[in-house]
Amino acid sequence: MNKLEVKNVSKSFDGKPVLKDISVELNQGELVCLLGVSGGGKTTLFNIISGLLTPDSGQVLLDGKDITNQPGNISYMLQKDLLLPYRTIEDNAALPLLLKGIKKKEARKQVSPMFSQFGLEGTQRKYPSQLSGGMRQRAALLRTYMFSKDVALLDEPFSALDTITKSSMHKWYLKVMGEIKLSTLFITHDIDEAILISDRIYLLSGTPGKITGEIIIKEPKPRCEDFNLTAEFLEYKRRILSLL
Repeated sequence: MNKLEVKNVSKSFDGKPVLKDISVELNQGELVCLLGVSGGGKTTLFNIISGLLTPDSGQVLLDGKDITNQPGNISYMLQKDLLLPYRTIEDNAALPLLLKGIKKKEARKQVSPMFSQFGLEGTQRKYPSQLSGGMRQRAALLRTYMFSKDVALLDEPFSALDTITKSSMHKWYLKVMGEIKLSTLFITHDIDEAILISDRIYLLSGTPGKITGEIIIKEPKPRCEDFNLTAEFLEYKRRILSLL
């Protein structure tokens, strides 16, 4: 059974179709990218998957259960980290637990063991302004994980980082994903990023947005340091460009 399944989802705004008959699948432990140009409906699809928007037609299933239009089942991280500047990193990470009605002391206790795993040890009492961009993203990802520990939707979470920091974050996130058994659906418009980190890539393009292809990346993760210089990488890129 698929961990997450989106079945034949369509959506219009004011009579203008934005998504048409979208179907995607996410298996346990996979990182799957939705790749397409800006404005192609990727974020609209994430809003539907997370339950923030109601589709005109179609379903969203989590572990075989229909969660269409039911927020609170899947973690969702937007492009900006959106950490609250007046809260410590500890309390930012614990926010999902506080919103569920868990007392602050218990919420801090539950989130505390995760700081080491997310490479954030020693930042608990610091504020977002005191952290680098990469560390802020780690904190935001920890907060996302504390909301729901099965599936994460990430909407271009590394796009604001410089190239070196982004590469480091890719390696770190893939390592943490494996350790905590997380499944990830990831939005990007960066072809190189999609090839480097994905198990599979869905190509979303057109108006309204439609799935125009699926690319399976055969090389195991993490990929070798110079994978983006190989003939295999360039062939994946050629195939993607031809389908977008």
